[in-house]
Amino acid sequence: MSTIEKTREKISIKEQVAINNEIVLYNDDVNTFDHVIETLIFVCEHTSEQAEQCAILVHYKGKCIVKTGSLEELKPQCTQLLEAGLSAEII
Repeated sequence: MSTIEKTREKISIKEQVAINNEIVLYNDDVNTFDHVIETLIFVCEHTSEQAEQCAILVHYKGKCIVKTGSLEELKPQCTQLLEAGLSAEII
């Protein structure tokens, strides 16, 4: 096996290990747009435009992926969203 083939094989393995998870935010009839937007800005570090777009998508589509990353990174953020009264899960 050549050096190039070994390098490609190592890259493929690393890509498989670094699988990202996603926080999905779901629509509800309880929270206001302002609360959702403010929470996304605070918890997920969204810009105001990004948070507003996510809130609109959640409202009209029923759900939206609001953050991607490793499970370890997303767990505390998802917990904060839930504690703020939003409906979210990590997939």
